[in-house]
Amino acid sequence: RGHAARRMTAPFRAGAAAALGAPALAMAVSFLAFGAAVAAAGFGPGWALGSSLLVYGMAGQLVLLQAAPAGAVAAALGATAANARFLPMALALAPWLGPPGWRRWLALPFIAITPWAAAMRVLPGLDAAARLPWFLGFALASWLVAGLATLLGGLAAPWLDPPLLAALLFANPLYFALLLAADLRLAGPRRAVLAGVAAAPV
Repeated sequence: RGHAARRMTAPFRAGAAAALGAPALAMAVSFLAFGAAVAAAGFGPGWALGSSLLVYGMAGQLVLLQAAPAGAVAAALGATAANARFLPMALALAPWLGPPGWRRWLALPFIAITPWAAAMRVLPGLDAAARLPWFLGFALASWLVAGLATLLGGLAAPWLDPPLLAALLFANPLYFALLLAADLRLAGPRRAVLAGVAAAPV
C-alpha cells in the first residue's frame, strides 16, 4: 500500500512543480488583472474569488463580470457559453486520464487552457498510472495560483490603470499561443491551428 501511495504522490508532486513556473506566472498575471477589474467594478473579494475558482476560465469570467448588472441568469448563461470551448478540450483529454470511471471526474473542475495544454504535451509520455495524478497536481497548483492572484489583484486595483489591466489579461492567452507555436512543426497541432484560423470568421 505504501508503494502504491508513493506511485501516486510522486507524479502529483511533479505536476505541481511543473505548474509553479512559467505557467503559474502567466496565469497569475491574468488573474491578478481580473481581480483588479472586479474591484474596479465595485464587487468584493468574495465575488472575485468565487468567479475565479468556480468559473475558472478567463473568457467566462469576463463575460460574467460584464453581464452581472443584467442579472444572475443572464450572467451565468453568458459565462457558460463563453466557456463551452472546454467541452471538446475535455473530450480530447479524457483518454489520457486513465480508464473510464469516477476518478476521471476529479479532473473535470480543473480543465482550463493552461492545465489542458500542459497535459496534452506531457501525459502521452507518462506511464498510464501516473497521468491522472500528474494532471491533478498541475491543475490544483494552477487553480490555487489563480485564486491567490485574484485576491492580490483586488488589493492592487488602485495602482493598475485600465490599459495596463487590458494588457495583463492577455498574458495567459499569449502563453497558450506560444505553446501552440512551438508545436507547429508537428502535423496534429498544425492542423488544429489552421482549422481554428479557418473557423474564426464563422
